[in-house]
Amino acid sequence: MKITAIETQVCHARMRNWIFVKVITDQPGLYGWGEATLEWHTRSVVGAIEDISQLLIGEDPRRIEYLWQMMYRQHFWHGNGIVRGTAISGIDLALWDILGKIHNVPCHELWGGRVRDYIRLYCHLGGGKMEDFYETRADDANRFGELAQQAVEEGFTAFKSMAVPETMPLEGLRPIRYAEACVKAMRDAVGEDIDIMVDCHARPSPLMGMQFAKALEPYGLYFFEEPCWPEAMDGIAAIQAAVSTPIASGERLVGVAAFKDMLEKRAVSVLQPDITHCGGLSEVRRIAALADAYRVALAPHNPQGPVSTAASIELGFATPSYAICESVHSDVPWRQEVVSEGFVVEKKGRIVKPNNRPGLGIEINEDVVKKHPFQQEVLQRSFYADGAVGDW
Repeated sequence: MKITAIETQVCHARMRNWIFVKVITDQPGLYGWGEATLEWHTRSVVGAIEDISQLLIGEDPRRIEYLWQMMYRQHFWHGNGIVRGTAISGIDLALWDILGKIHNVPCHELWGGRVRDYIRLYCHLGGGKMEDFYETRADDANRFGELAQQAVEEGFTAFKSMAVPETMPLEGLRPIRYAEACVKAMRDAVGEDIDIMVDCHARPSPLMGMQFAKALEPYGLYFFEEPCWPEAMDGIAAIQAAVSTPIASGERLVGVAAFKDMLEKRAVSVLQPDITHCGGLSEVRRIAALADAYRVALAPHNPQGPVSTAASIELGFATPSYAICESVHSDVPWRQEVVSEGFVVEKKGRIVKPNNRPGLGIEINEDVVKKHPFQQEVLQRSFYADGAVGDW
């Protein structure tokens, strides 16, 4: 059995171009799907996959760890940069999909079987629609409350918001009060039985992140995500040490060594590797084992396309420390036309029952993908009030 081709198919989904990776074998009808979506770096990732594929053509797709080591260690540069890490991840997901199909079992059965009966999903406010999640003004607390109520009406018991405004490295109380008002509006709208998460998108400095974390602590957040720049690992650790709110981070890290540093510093209570960036399912399983040793929960970052979601769910059913699955359902109205999924989502509570199809349990509709060819992603830029460049 040999790999004969590795293809990429790009599907434009407004804010992102989903990059689907198809690994094809010499066995009739045997192929696997992966995803390597990286915002504003589509051409770079597609090129990296083309470069890396030269290492794998003619190899046995069942030797997943061997092939992962080849992708990571060959060509001098290790695969811990974001572009190459994403390319490796997309191919790795497809290889696991193939292995599940060969053995006619879902991927979670390859890793020891189910450790839970269902997985809970959480949504972005507005279902991930760009205008609602990213562009709702921080001074419009009422709108945050409305979107929170909408998420609950759609069956979710947990949701994430971006209630922290873009903030200069040092500011006064105004942005703090905005964030407090938004979170209060959401809590008042949904009550205490619904879990609320707030994502800072790593915009604040460590100093401002600390102030936001302390101000929002009384509202009982499920977790507080990326409270400051990921390069400031000591700052994240200081914030976690200062508040009882679980701090979450990790979506921008690639490779298990980077997560080891975060865990050793006790920087977070919730680890958020992105399966399509960190090194794929092979590497995220190593990261998950490390997190379990530190008794830290796992909640993978997952705002991308449907293959990423299927991979996260397969991981969750075989990973004890897995807490909850991020999901996007309204970023584009035709999302479900692109994919056929093996798992079932119950609307009440938005819980996922296990996939019973082989591999990742998904099939991509290539005809629908062709209807949405590559376009440059919607440009996102951030500037402070004085015109200086901020962190988006």
